[in-house]
Amino acid sequence: MPVVLLIAAGYFAGRRGWVTAGAIKDLSNLIFLLLAPALLFRAMSAVRVQDLSLRPVAAYFIGAGLIFAATLVWRGFNRTAAVLALANTFSNTVMIGIALVALAFGPEGMVVLLTLISLHSLVLLTSATLVLELAVAREQAAHQAAERGAMVRTVGRALRNAVLHPVPLPILAGLLFAQTGWVMPEFVDKPIQLLGQAFSPVALVMVGITLALTRVGAHWRSALTQAVIKNVVHPLLVFCIGWLLGVRGLPLSVMVVAAALPIGANVFLFSQRYKTAEDVVTASVVVSTGLALVTLSVVMALVQFI
Repeated sequence: MPVVLLIAAGYFAGRRGWVTAGAIKDLSNLIFLLLAPALLFRAMSAVRVQDLSLRPVAAYFIGAGLIFAATLVWRGFNRTAAVLALANTFSNTVMIGIALVALAFGPEGMVVLLTLISLHSLVLLTSATLVLELAVAREQAAHQAAERGAMVRTVGRALRNAVLHPVPLPILAGLLFAQTGWVMPEFVDKPIQLLGQAFSPVALVMVGITLALTRVGAHWRSALTQAVIKNVVHPLLVFCIGWLLGVRGLPLSVMVVAAALPIGANVFLFSQRYKTAEDVVTASVVVSTGLALVTLSVVMALVQFI
């Protein structure tokens, strides 16, 4: 409900004309270049690699990787396919997942979920960034005369842009900082914390604003397809892979629930930044969140028998 209400608040603001279409790009830059790096750096700055239990998380990422790859094969290697592949695999683990798992599974479940969250953005967003940058570089190369060594330069540029990027760079920086054992002074940590806390609500409000300024009805079939893949196919695949890897009980239950969470707002930011599939992704986030009221309830009931 908090996610739905925040999107609804943005929709109301957009319909009232408080935020116009011309401001969307500036708002997207604020979120992507300032709020997201603060959230990602601070989240990773407390992660100790040696404390992570990776087998349950591996089941999640193997399932996500298979769906991501299948989407690229089906839709072709381009920016739109990469963004939609991210929508099929990127869960709203923070805004919905933390509260849900804490209530349903308690502290033990939270340990499993936080292990996933510590790697969720690092793995999925960095992988998506690399694929997107390769797709962009390929599109640019297609408009230039073919020459020897063009592919080497294309790959090198894509790797550089994937690392020097507002999403993976703070994740890697935070992870490296965590391994030093240092503690940030409170006067530095507090502003970073406040910026990070602003990320989720502002991002969801922006989804609502864009929703108010676009016609979602024309994209409901595509949005429903994305939502079904994310809300139903992803958790089913994670369950099968986890079972094959020997994961049982609480860890498997938490991973399946995490996979069943609706599409995260970060996907919308990627579509905005790379200027592709904005309308479809906007509709998909909304439809996936609404559909999760049913699908997530069913998954929560079924995982009790794992």
